[in-house]
Amino acid sequence: MTTVRSLHDREAVPAAADDTGGFRQRLLDGLAASIAEKGYRGTTVADIVRRARTSRRTFYEHFASKEECFIVLLTAANAEMIRRVSAAVDQTAPWTTQVRQAIEAWIACVESEPAIMLSWIRDVPSLGDAARRLQREVMEAFVSVIQTFCDTEEWRAAGVGPVSRQVVIMLLGGLRELTATTVEDGGRVGDFTEVAVQSSIALLGPRAEA
Repeated sequence: MTTVRSLHDREAVPAAADDTGGFRQRLLDGLAASIAEKGYRGTTVADIVRRARTSRRTFYEHFASKEECFIVLLTAANAEMIRRVSAAVDQTAPWTTQVRQAIEAWIACVESEPAIMLSWIRDVPSLGDAARRLQREVMEAFVSVIQTFCDTEEWRAAGVGPVSRQVVIMLLGGLRELTATTVEDGGRVGDFTEVAVQSSIALLGPRAEA
C-alpha cells in the first residue's frame, strides 16, 4: 500500500513552518512512519507529532483523533493502490496476463509499506463505524474495478467473465489473509506472487462461474 512519500522521506521532513496542507501531510506521514515502527495500536498522538515535528495543538486542528488520522491515511493509500492496479492492467492482453499484471501491481503496493497493509487488515475491523465504513467502501471499489476488468471482449472471447461479486470478494479475502499472515511471519509478500497469480486465475476462470 502506497502513500505520498517513502518512509525515508517522512523522516527527513524539515521542521520549518509550513502551510495548512503541509502540516496535514506531515501528520499523516508521521502516523505512517510510527505504524511501520510500532504498529497502529502502539502509536500515540505524541508519536505522530514528534515525527511530524509539530505540536499536539496542530494535530487536533486537523484531526479529531488518532483514528480519524488513520482513516484519512488509509483512504488515500487505498485510492492510490486502486489507481496503480488499474494503470498496470493492459485490457488488450490475454486475460491471464491481465490477472498477473493486477496481482503484481497489488503486491508491489503492499511491499512498499507492508506495515500499513497489515494494520489495514488487522486493526480496522476492530475500530469504530467510520473505519468499518471505509473498509466496506474500499472493498466495493475493488470489486467494481475487478468486475470491470473481467467484463471485456478479451475475457468473454476466452470464455471467462463477467465475474460475480461473490467470487471477487473471495479473491480479495484470500489475498488479504495471505498478505497478513506472510507479513506477521516476517516473510516477503513478493514470494507468494506465483501462488497468488495461479490461484486467482483458477478462481476467476470458467469453472468459477459455471
